[in-house]
Amino acid sequence: MTAIRPAPLAIDQGVLDDLNTRIDLTRWPDAEPVDDWSQGAPLAKVKALVEHWRHRYDWRRCEAMINGWNPQITEIDGVDIHFCHIRSRHENALPVIMTHGWPGSIVEFSHVVGPLTDPEAHGGKAEDAFHLVLPSLPGYGFSGKPKETGWGVDKIASVWATLMKRLGYAHYVAQGGDWGSAVTTAIGSQAPEGLAAIHINMVIARPNSEDLADMTEREKDGMASLQNYATVGNGYSTQQKTRPQTLGYGLADSPVGQAAWIYEKFREWSDAGDDPDGVFGQDHILDNIMLYWLGNAGTSSARLYWESFDSFGGRIVAIPSGGSIFKKEIFRPSRRWAERTYTDLRYWNELDKGGHFAAFEVPELFVGEVRAAFQPYR
Repeated sequence: MTAIRPAPLAIDQGVLDDLNTRIDLTRWPDAEPVDDWSQGAPLAKVKALVEHWRHRYDWRRCEAMINGWNPQITEIDGVDIHFCHIRSRHENALPVIMTHGWPGSIVEFSHVVGPLTDPEAHGGKAEDAFHLVLPSLPGYGFSGKPKETGWGVDKIASVWATLMKRLGYAHYVAQGGDWGSAVTTAIGSQAPEGLAAIHINMVIARPNSEDLADMTEREKDGMASLQNYATVGNGYSTQQKTRPQTLGYGLADSPVGQAAWIYEKFREWSDAGDDPDGVFGQDHILDNIMLYWLGNAGTSSARLYWESFDSFGGRIVAIPSGGSIFKKEIFRPSRRWAERTYTDLRYWNELDKGGHFAAFEVPELFVGEVRAAFQPYR
């Protein structure tokens, strides 16, 4: 089937009542014997988030927001792809397909939809406008769950190219962070007809032996960040890339378990110190968590690690590319490292604020980067 059909959200109230019942029946662990996040998300912080979830959070607000983004669905290679297609009122706007990652979702883009599609209302110019295509990765959000293996980043990239062709876009660009960066890199490597350029905010580039022998202070700092991730920050990825199914039983059954699994990363990977609530807001964090809970996507989203984690990078991209390095990104390669992978690197900027969830955390800076990186391809 090649039809594109409307797919507004209308979660049954019984599903929300079941969520509340499960929260009420939570069996909590004992508190951590440390006064920081070194053992994971602290009990008091998770309890505060969940208390807000149970008594004050309003899913219908988030549902209405997504429904205002023209949600649609189409089947590609046997899997339903749920996406939001938000056309600018400016007909000459540049189409861009923007891809989220884990533990993110399309709600990561909630603060940038307006500035990107209607720039004149947000301090920009009409010629800055974009038509947005915001797909949920297969197995994430309200997209379908692949029933067979093989749905890694290369497959997803080819599906995205099909989606843009199906939408009638003969000239477009692609953007992404986290897994969205891997998918965007893959589609850049494939260079389908119509794709003019890519921009990523998690640059996939590794040093070679000569680089390691002659690193600048900036490069040493980036390597230190990567080493910290490798030693104390990647337990989640090891589990998801090796045994996603086993992990999934807990995430599918316990909303608090699913919430804590995600919540910790909003602290760990942001420029938030120990206060992710203050940076993102509890409601916005819970919006994101709800796309995992309502879609029962804890297991299916983790399978992408099983499919592609060990081949996250490694693709040469020859089309025009851009990269933005935010201050607290997990890994911050230098431009000279990146230029070996992205051989036509046209745009590069390193920012002194923001982290892994840049569109969610520092939307003004993110919008500026996207506008600047893609300005030549209109």
